[in-house]
Amino acid sequence: MVVIDRIRENPIVPVIRKANEQNIIPIVDSLYKGGVKTIEITAETPKVTTLIEMVVNEFADKVLVGAGTVLDAETARAVIMAGAAFIVSPTLNTETIKFSNRYGILTISGALTPTEILTAYEHGAGMIKVFPADVFGPKYIKSIHGPLPHIPLMVTGGITLQNMNDYFNLGGVAVGVGSNLVNADKLQTAEDYQRLTETASQFVNKLDELKH
Repeated sequence: MVVIDRIRENPIVPVIRKANEQNIIPIVDSLYKGGVKTIEITAETPKVTTLIEMVVNEFADKVLVGAGTVLDAETARAVIMAGAAFIVSPTLNTETIKFSNRYGILTISGALTPTEILTAYEHGAGMIKVFPADVFGPKYIKSIHGPLPHIPLMVTGGITLQNMNDYFNLGGVAVGVGSNLVNADKLQTAEDYQRLTETASQFVNKLDELKH
């Protein structure tokens, strides 16, 4: 299955910031136990390539691992070499898209306006990260999806249990969820990780409501 289809199938994407070599495996394991099978580790994280390699080696095909906050082609190269299966950017950088496509790696390019979204897609981004989505809310996704129904949209920014399905219902195909799901620097005890699993399960169960 190609990467974009795996994301569509497992469209809740935790955005993991401030992780380290000690907690990255427990974090991903907790998310996986909760039913989450796609993750994004942000590139400004120290030793991000090491963390990506660790997760890819530990979880193999069970978890799809991407790199987030990729701002340039040089960073894209580093995380792709480490094993990232997809690249996520907060902004539109055509050189990053071009480089990732050369390696057959899906780029989820950040954009907000209709012009930016179409430009990113026409330059080869396979999916567009609408960010920051919470500035406008779910109805904005419906407005974008209307004239641009062929462009897959990942919605990021302020995603919660309460509003996630509104974004899916109005045209989003995936969501990036940050601190409402994972706060890496606050995970200290076994109970913290258990709560992370429970929160992940709540998000997955909420999504399942759309299928019934």
